[in-house]
Amino acid sequence: MSAPEETSAGRGSAPLGVAVRLGLLAGLALAIAAGLYVFGTEHAPDYSTSLFGRSAADTLPLKSWLATGLLAFAVAQLGLALWMYGRLPGIGAPRAPVGNVHRAVGVAALLLTLPIAYHCAFAYGVKTNIDARVAVHSLAGCFFYGAVAAKLTIVRSRRLPGWTLPLAGGTLVVLVAVLWYTSALWYFNNFSVPAL
Repeated sequence: MSAPEETSAGRGSAPLGVAVRLGLLAGLALAIAAGLYVFGTEHAPDYSTSLFGRSAADTLPLKSWLATGLLAFAVAQLGLALWMYGRLPGIGAPRAPVGNVHRAVGVAALLLTLPIAYHCAFAYGVKTNIDARVAVHSLAGCFFYGAVAAKLTIVRSRRLPGWTLPLAGGTLVVLVAVLWYTSALWYFNNFSVPAL
């Protein structure tokens, strides 16, 4: 996405066509989330799954710092998006490279999620019956990749309402924050999180 004007150009299709597209987009996101949920609940966890040579409890510091890096990327993404859409007070219009930086940070963030998600999925799976923190983390992890697919689809589409892109991007930022809160903060806060 190089400029906000380009992403919203041509977005004003007939209401029925937009409703169908939004339904398909939601179906895609939910199908991915459901697929990850089924995989995570049906496979046998392997606690010896390695993450960069570490396994079991030895992965917690590494995953917590990787998740903190991901949270920093998400905050940077939010700031860049607000800048591109002219929503940062006192800051002028962005130059063309801001869109490229936003895209590069997004790619880096997505790549950073892969080792974390791999380890979570194969070592632990999806657990909704242990405690609230684990259940929220498991479900947010499933929805994350569905939201990624939805956002990438929206970025490439010119036939969806302009509000869909900020909604998808905001959803991703919220999911990253929830995932960080239920994992890295839990680790950094001596295995405890407020309110869960």
